[in-house]
Amino acid sequence: MQNKTKYLAVVLTASLGFFVGLEKYEGFSAKPYKDTGGVVTQGIGSTVKPDGSKIKMTDKPIDRKTAQEWAKAHVSKDETAFKKSLQGVKLSQTEYDVYLDFTYNFGQANWNKSAMLTNLKLGRYEQACKSLLLYRYVKKKDCSIRSNNCWGVWVRQKERYDNCMGAQ
Repeated sequence: MQNKTKYLAVVLTASLGFFVGLEKYEGFSAKPYKDTGGVVTQGIGSTVKPDGSKIKMTDKPIDRKTAQEWAKAHVSKDETAFKKSLQGVKLSQTEYDVYLDFTYNFGQANWNKSAMLTNLKLGRYEQACKSLLLYRYVKKKDCSIRSNNCWGVWVRQKERYDNCMGAQ
């Protein structure tokens, strides 16, 4: 059973479950590759190294431990802006992890202008969860259509939605 207790978002941090889910969906790749959106990625969904430099297709392979360190560094850096966007908002740990995962996947800029954030600030928690389902496109392809070759994006959004609704 999920804990539905809500806390001010500024006191929460990514849980162990967040990182397990991140690796589940992002997978691990020792070598750089282009993701569904064509962005060069390595490790566990990292598009930049901890020093801020972009991953390049010519970068050397990394091991899983390095990939996990990069993901933690990326998340902890991104969490500062993420928390700042949530001033005054109360979330459960589950909701926090769901929206942080969205931000890791779609970026802070998309989060900042999202219906999710708007709804959270208005105290409309269920509507914020439902807004997750609006984000199913990659390069103008609807990922809820299996034949568009980005089905995993939709599966991840549905899981975020289910977890979010379960926390209400």
